[in-house]
Amino acid sequence: MNQSVMQRRMLSKEDEAAVGNDELEVRREDQDKINKFSRLHQRETLLEEDLKSRAKEMEDLEEISSELELADEDEKIPYKLGDAFIMLPLPDVQELLAKGTDKIEQSVSATEQKLSSIREEMDSLKVDLYARFGKSINLET
Repeated sequence: MNQSVMQRRMLSKEDEAAVGNDELEVRREDQDKINKFSRLHQRETLLEEDLKSRAKEMEDLEEISSELELADEDEKIPYKLGDAFIMLPLPDVQELLAKGTDKIEQSVSATEQKLSSIREEMDSLKVDLYARFGKSINLET
């Protein structure tokens, strides 16, 4: 088991020889591309975390909306605004929840577009960097 782990981490003799013979100098433009890829990867990670939190918010709003369907029309419902709760009629709370859901959906859509753009740019950088460095660089995230 331990030997198989070591084999996966080590370069084969052929790859090692190829790297040794083909040692490429890292140019300034290469380093800039590597740095840009790193920044994009960090941004991608943050956006993915944001999407997860938005999904949780959507789930919570849907659950609240379902619970409110059981409430009496004349009943006042506590609604959180900032740090305080105010008592509002059921239709007003349902309207505010619908607006909140729409706002989150728009935010999710915008975030997904940003994420798609970042991934396209990362893929382009991967192509350039792998073309230049081959197996000498690892850009798998």
